[in-house]
Amino acid sequence: MKETDKKEKIEEVLTRGVSAISPSKEELRKKLSSESLRVYLGVDPTGPNLHLGHLTNLLVLKRLQNLGHEIIFLIGDFTAQIGDPSGKVSTRRSLTEDKVKENMSTFKEQVSHIISFVESNRSSKIKPAEIKFNSKWYKKMPLGMFMKEIGYFTVRNMLQRDMFKARKEDQNEENWLDAICLKELVYPILQGYDGVVPDMDVDIEVGGNDQIFNMSIGRALRVAHSKEGSEPKTKPGEKFFIATTLLVNPKTGKKLMNKSEGGLINLDDPPAEIFGKVMALDDYSMFPVAEFCTEMDLARINELRKSTTPRKMNPRDAKMEIAEEVVRTIYGEGEAQKARLGFERVFSKKDTASSDFPILPVDPRKDRMLYDVIVKSGVVKTKSRARILIKQGSIQQNGKQVEKNPLAGIQFLRDGDVLKIGKHSFFRVKI
Repeated sequence: MKETDKKEKIEEVLTRGVSAISPSKEELRKKLSSESLRVYLGVDPTGPNLHLGHLTNLLVLKRLQNLGHEIIFLIGDFTAQIGDPSGKVSTRRSLTEDKVKENMSTFKEQVSHIISFVESNRSSKIKPAEIKFNSKWYKKMPLGMFMKEIGYFTVRNMLQRDMFKARKEDQNEENWLDAICLKELVYPILQGYDGVVPDMDVDIEVGGNDQIFNMSIGRALRVAHSKEGSEPKTKPGEKFFIATTLLVNPKTGKKLMNKSEGGLINLDDPPAEIFGKVMALDDYSMFPVAEFCTEMDLARINELRKSTTPRKMNPRDAKMEIAEEVVRTIYGEGEAQKARLGFERVFSKKDTASSDFPILPVDPRKDRMLYDVIVKSGVVKTKSRARILIKQGSIQQNGKQVEKNPLAGIQFLRDGDVLKIGKHSFFRVKI
């Protein structure tokens, strides 16, 4: 790689979708230019799907992998059973070990869309990524060592989290501490320990900017473990973190990929479904998606942004290009073109008979209500949201609106029907 190309790629790592770097961007730039570093992203399998919110972080890993750095995808199968309280106004529900195993069963396959776990034919410089599980060290961690890790911090340290301050404002002044579970205070320390454990031997952590507190705990532990005589021995030197920008609606400030709100765009959704879900985003949200969740040239994104001003390009045309780019980033060129052509065929020619829609399996023995089928599609995640869609007239069967009865059954569905859910999501019913 030419030196000028390398510098440009390093700058992209340091700026695109990045909100903060610790201890400093300048120090990390020097490291990336002169050394081969080990980088990790940790994800707790609290659900079975990775989504566009994770894609921002994965693209940072991909850029670092293409520069020749070593990548670790860490699955928090142990910490997922505790639950990350980040951004929660109440304690997260604990998960069983079996549920965690079920959730993470396809994580490697989903992540493989973005980073490589195999030897690359393009360049020997690109090293295969590794997958690790933090249960490996936590299941055998002695109680004495665990107590030592906790001992580096005070309760006051842990209560500095913005989310706990928010709870204080939300709760009765006298009782706000009652809303904090002890495990929530411990979770950031366990997550931080992931970054210093010898099994990892890492230099950089990547995470969303809602994880800055947890990543800062990891940096503090690195300092403590680097002191002479500390046990266990850890990698000497600075631990960096790259905090990525959260994917939010710039008008409302709300997260775009919110499990409780529905509308998740998952990395393992079929290409046509991803295309349709991007098209269903509001016009304010498409540009953050383009910048943080694709590899589209930033100059082109700015052109599209300017072109959607009044009297210029139709916002839908820009969104079509962005939707195609999202599919291309996840599935490649062929599937991206196919998804766009399929979408255009449906909306321009109204050709629903020959279109290749995702299959929506319907089991009359289990799926008794229409809202059950809608939730199964993944367009929304809750039955209440599904009932709202029905009541709003946002469900069509073979091009005709279904009855606006939120308690409708499925007796009218037939094998092969095309079910339109919302504005842009189509499915082929399979009874």
